[in-house]
Amino acid sequence: VQLVESGGDLVQPGGSLRLSCAASGILFSRSAISAMGWYRQAPGKQRDLVATITSRDSTHYADSVKGRFTISRDSAKNTMYLQMNSLKPEDTAIYYCNLVTTDGQNSWGQGTQVTVSS
Repeated sequence: VQLVESGGDLVQPGGSLRLSCAASGILFSRSAISAMGWYRQAPGKQRDLVATITSRDSTHYADSVKGRFTISRDSAKNTMYLQMNSLKPEDTAIYYCNLVTTDGQNSWGQGTQVTVSS
């Protein structure tokens, strides 16, 4: 499984971005995926969960992003998304997508930088 993130950018506080995570080597339409999600890592900090989505499209969000971020996926495009609205400086981080298969394979993308600054 390979994951490639895109969509990171420099944005002003209050702005929006949509991150994409394109997957290859696995099909979203099959039931081989246990869960997918987005994580982020700010400089000098640990990698933290942002949002997850299961094979049944059940979602979970970190408290810090609830009501502002939306995770989704498009099986036809084999791509997962993170829509980020009302961005704050504290959202600045490298964002990584993650996929776990039902047989336990755990894959990460290379990350995409999101910077929120005026």
